Amino acid sequence: MSERIIMADGAEIATQAFGDPSHQPTLLIMGAMASMLWWPEAFCRRLAAQGRYVIRYDNRDTGLSTFYEPGSSPYTMDDMAEDAMRVLDAYGIDTVHLIGMSLGGMIAQIAALAHPARVITLTLISTTPIGIDTSALPRTSDTYMEHAAAGESIDWTDNAQVIDFIVKDTRMIAGTAHPYDEAGARNLVERDVKRAKNFVSATNHFMLKGGEAWKNKLSELAAPLLIIHGTADPIFPVEHGELLAEAIEGAKLLRLESGGHEIHPGDWNEIIAAIDAHTGAQRR
Repeated sequence: MSERIIMADGAEIATQAFGDPSHQPTLLIMGAMASMLWWPEAFCRRLAAQGRYVIRYDNRDTGLSTFYEPGSSPYTMDDMAEDAMRVLDAYGIDTVHLIGMSLGGMIAQIAALAHPARVITLTLISTTPIGIDTSALPRTSDTYMEHAAAGESIDWTDNAQVIDFIVKDTRMIAGTAHPYDEAGARNLVERDVKRAKNFVSATNHFMLKGGEAWKNKLSELAAPLLIIHGTADPIFPVEHGELLAEAIEGAKLLRLESGGHEIHPGDWNEIIAAIDAHTGAQRR
């Protein structure tokens, strides 16, 4: 395991790699307000143990990467997709197996469309399609929206309040297939908040724009696509994953029964097996 800071269009991006650099390059892109820690180290190590060189990184405004004043987001999802390519450039990687979670899945779609020659396979977890009409799909649950609205009353400069709120968030997005591990969630959130240069800046992700250039172009996606989606996801209900599968010829959809908006350790065997089957046939 090694850590390094790379430069991406004037921004510092904190990265961490696992495994042998001669193995299959695999880049992980995490979702809104979440640093690379939300790709659990044990999960990354298990991927690496199957013959992959795994890289995770902090998106802008998370972790140890460059942050901006809260309420000011001078970058777009398209810029974040370019950040992913700049991480690859810094590591001397030409082509990659790309995996994105939630907002990271949207960024990964843009990256794969903008740089088709560089993406060997694409795996999208708990995300929504870009560039196509999703207005008819079920929306984020009312219960979760009520919880999110309560975030407006949080003092985001008070780490104790922030940690309690984010821990509650992890419970809200959890599925019902496995017991909820509050102690594990609190440990992760505490590490994430305390590690961040300025955790409140992560709220800038909720103002992100971009992706307009890819309207009605999702069907042009060239990389073989695997979609992994929990059937109890309250953020992007499973119909979002189903629409992705319908939009891309040959796409494979793995439904995690009663799974939430998460990468739960109880699902790792199934998730990693699916990724292995999807990427194993597409080696370069």
